[in-house]
Amino acid sequence: MDQIVQIIGALLILSAFAAVQFERMRPDSRLYLTLNLAGSAILAVLAVVSGQWGFVLLEGVWAIVSAWGLATAARSSSA
Repeated sequence: MDQIVQIIGALLILSAFAAVQFERMRPDSRLYLTLNLAGSAILAVLAVVSGQWGFVLLEGVWAIVSAWGLATAARSSSA
């Protein structure tokens, strides 16, 4: 089951990346940031559970930066 969840997390991140590369999405869009946040949070949690600390660092920071970007986008649109 963990493998399926890992694949889903990776696909969320990769789909956002591919969409930006093929100019289907902007890297500052809420959808891009949400996909990155969800995918990286899933992978960070699974990395914590399995004790993969380098991966926790990578995905944890990825999730934090995505959340920061999403919060910034939300504040910008409400101003």
